[in-house]
Amino acid sequence: MKKALISDWYYVNGGAEKVIHSINSVWDDFDHYALIDFLNEEDRAFILNGKKVKTSFIQRLPTAKQNHRKFLQLFPLAIEQFDLKDYDLIISSSSSVAKGVRTQKNQLHICYCHSPMRYAWDLQDQYLKDSGLDKGLKGIYAKYVLNKIRKWDVTNSDNVSFFIANSKFIAERIRNIYNRESTVIYPPVEVDFFTLEENKEDYYFTASRLVPYKKTQLIVEAFNQLPHSKLIVAGDGPEFDKLQKIANNNIEFVGFVDNKQLRKYLQKAKAFVFAAEEDFGIIPVEAQACGTPVIAFAKGGALETVIKNQTGVFFEEQSAQQIKEAVLTFEKLKFEPKTIREHATKFSKQRFEKEIKEFIENKYKQFSNNI
Repeated sequence: MKKALISDWYYVNGGAEKVIHSINSVWDDFDHYALIDFLNEEDRAFILNGKKVKTSFIQRLPTAKQNHRKFLQLFPLAIEQFDLKDYDLIISSSSSVAKGVRTQKNQLHICYCHSPMRYAWDLQDQYLKDSGLDKGLKGIYAKYVLNKIRKWDVTNSDNVSFFIANSKFIAERIRNIYNRESTVIYPPVEVDFFTLEENKEDYYFTASRLVPYKKTQLIVEAFNQLPHSKLIVAGDGPEFDKLQKIANNNIEFVGFVDNKQLRKYLQKAKAFVFAAEEDFGIIPVEAQACGTPVIAFAKGGALETVIKNQTGVFFEEQSAQQIKEAVLTFEKLKFEPKTIREHATKFSKQRFEKEIKEFIENKYKQFSNNI
């Protein structure tokens, strides 16, 4: 069986890349494809076992490394250029266009869908605003491009033989947008690395890339109203300077942290605060693996990974006031770190690799028998 694994892109080591790492741990004989590949060698060794990636023409365009999303209108053309006709099995890991690769009827194409294309569907307005494309002629053209991409996205979803969704939340979006059913296999979480710590310190913690949709500003504004509660913020990004300027003295910014530093902060925090609407959200599970409860926005994947009043508390709206009230509610409750840790083990890397192996091998066997 000749196999190809195609991802939207490689430039950071994030949640989607952890999925790729686990798939490569199950099978080590994939040929790899992506629109771009700008990984450093350390991340390449972890994600791809050091293997090279066949990339599209976007890799060679000026400034692609700094901002590949400016070439959004070229993504469908770029992904369709890959010649995959010699492969028996194609796995796409997609939150953008990877699932749109050209396939034939004698090929099995399984898509692990992190999300339908966010900037073309539910986050279109935010994408246009953040890119400065929400007004004028550029705005009109950008909306025209996104409209074409939405139509392409729906049409090319038919190239997928079977969808795997990373959460029930995404399974519902796949059903609504593509009119397709999917099987939920939660992403792998390194629960063996993020180990239990029962002795907590007196601070709250949040960590993410500091970009608007993560809603870190709301967390900062909430803790500005809680002067006796310490908040530590990890991560960097476009909002870093702005957030530092508006934060009071009870809020500390530590910038980018590596995994070992992240683990230490998660282990010792009294709670992890999470304000984004995520498709799954790996870091709240990493926090719970450390025995640390989560204060989370009650939408998206968090509803599937956090148990109300047992492993965390929820707030219903993305607002500073709601986050503040959730913190005050949290402080009245008692949580058991061992119980929180036990819940997190249900999302382990070993569980993911077993489920993905069984699913793909069963589908390939059925597919082969029907050819």
